[in-house]
Amino acid sequence: MIKNFIKYILKLSPIPLTKNLKYDLLTKKVINQLKANSNCIDVGCHKGEILDLMVHAAPEGKHYGFEPIPELYNQLVAKYASNANCKIYSVAASNTKGQSEFNYVVSNPSYSGLKKRDYDRPSEVDEKIQVETDLLDNIIPKDLPIDLIKIDVEGAELLVLEGASELIKRDQPLVVFEYGIGASDHYDSKPEEMFNFFQERTMHISNLDDFLNHNNPLTIDAFKRQYLERENYYFIAHK
Repeated sequence: MIKNFIKYILKLSPIPLTKNLKYDLLTKKVINQLKANSNCIDVGCHKGEILDLMVHAAPEGKHYGFEPIPELYNQLVAKYASNANCKIYSVAASNTKGQSEFNYVVSNPSYSGLKKRDYDRPSEVDEKIQVETDLLDNIIPKDLPIDLIKIDVEGAELLVLEGASELIKRDQPLVVFEYGIGASDHYDSKPEEMFNFFQERTMHISNLDDFLNHNNPLTIDAFKRQYLERENYYFIAHK
């Protein structure tokens, strides 16, 4: 309870005091640039904080939330029950359809994912659960243009993107995604693969603040350096 209260107070500050808060603030600025009828996807919806921003910025759009942890999924279903424009799926978005073992970090659900990632604290408690997996390409209507996707899945980002390959090629949406050592390396994901995925779809990768300031996108060498040196772990892909 005290930890959540401290997080709440820190989020009220106009000056981000941590890197996570900085990314949250910049993500909010990106989302606030959406049109009222923009359609969005929140992969790794958790408690719906980002989905709330999407709904507020684009009240006329269609919004999709993906959260495989049963308790959080049920909370999200109840939270958005009265909003016909929101659909919540108890699915781990990936590049295959089926079932998978999922590492649920009971003591810190935000660290949960298809595979166990590094933890900052040695005392975290986790357990294995079974979840459904599916491709965004299978779920999102093909006649619905998507404007923004947020992906925060503790290392499985490239799997999510591969499962949304057709959608991203078709719509070239903004993609705000986490990608950092300690998580993605547990999936043997390489920064070159991430960079090439977007390049093949004529998209670029930028830091969030550079994108908002209309600066040049990252080169592959700059992206690799920021990843390997842990300079940044939140990025945005764009046209």
